[in-house]
Amino acid sequence: MSIPSDLLTEFVARYPAQPATAFLRSIEIQRFADAIEPEGLGLDLGCGDGILTDILFREAGVTPRLVGIDIDPLETAAAAKYDFYERIHTVPAQAIPEPDASFDYVISNSVLEHIPDLEGVMAEVGRLLKPGGVFWFTVPGPGFRANLSGSIIPGASREAYLAELDKRLAHFHYLSEGDWNEICGRHGLAVDSVDGYLDRGETRRWESLSRMTGGLLHSLTGGRSRPIEIQRRLKLRDLQNSAAMPRVVASALAKAIAAGVRPDAVEAPPSCLLVTGRRPLVQG
Repeated sequence: MSIPSDLLTEFVARYPAQPATAFLRSIEIQRFADAIEPEGLGLDLGCGDGILTDILFREAGVTPRLVGIDIDPLETAAAAKYDFYERIHTVPAQAIPEPDASFDYVISNSVLEHIPDLEGVMAEVGRLLKPGGVFWFTVPGPGFRANLSGSIIPGASREAYLAELDKRLAHFHYLSEGDWNEICGRHGLAVDSVDGYLDRGETRRWESLSRMTGGLLHSLTGGRSRPIEIQRRLKLRDLQNSAAMPRVVASALAKAIAAGVRPDAVEAPPSCLLVTGRRPLVQG
C-alpha cells in the first residue's frame, strides 16, 4: 500500500473542506487512472462538478471527449466550465437523452452505490454502449462496512452506527463480484474483472477523517441535512468550484492526513471495487 502523495495534495487543494473525500479519492483515482483506456466518446455517469473527472484524465494522460450526466443541477452547472464535456444533461441515470449505442465507453466513479434503481441504470448503460464498448465503475463493496471500526461510543450498536452512516452517505448498495456479474448479465453486459482497493487501515483513516468533518456537521444538524447541503449553506462548494487551496498548504495538510497509515497486517477483503466490463460484440 502506498498513499499517492501528489494526488492526495491535488485532491486536498481541490476539496479543501473534504479531507476524508480527498484521502479516499487519491487512492481510488490512482487505480482508476491506471485501468482506463478511453478512446472515442465517453459517458461520465454521475459527473458531479467535474473536478474529479478533470483530475482523473490528467492523471491518465488523456484529453477525453465526454458527455456528462448528473441529477443535481448545481453540480452540472459547475461542470459546464470544463471543455472536455461536449454535452451535459441534468437527468436521472435511468433516462439519459442520448441515442442507442452512442458511446465507446462509460465511466462512473463512486456513483452507483447512491442510486436505488440500479437495474434501471444498468439497462441504460447496456443501451448506450456500442457493441464492444467498455465500462469502468468504482463502487464500495461488501468489505466496506466490515472494515469500519464502528462507533466511538462504548456499548453503541454497530448496526445502528452502520445504518446511520449509510443514511449520511446515501449508500444503497454494496455489491459483490458475483452480484456485478449477475446484474450486468441481465442487461447484455459482461464483467471482465473486479479489482479491490482500500484496505482496512485506509478505510479506518477515511472513517476517522469523516467523523471529524462531514460526520460532525451531519450530527450538528440532527441528521436532517446531507453533507453536501451543509457545504452549500456554508458556501464551501462555491469556494471549491472557484479556487484551489495554495499548493504549499495543501501539501502540508496532505502529509498530516496520510501520516501513520501503514500496510494493514490483518487480512481483510478490500472496501472498494473497480469493476471493468464491456458490451459484447455479439449479444446472447
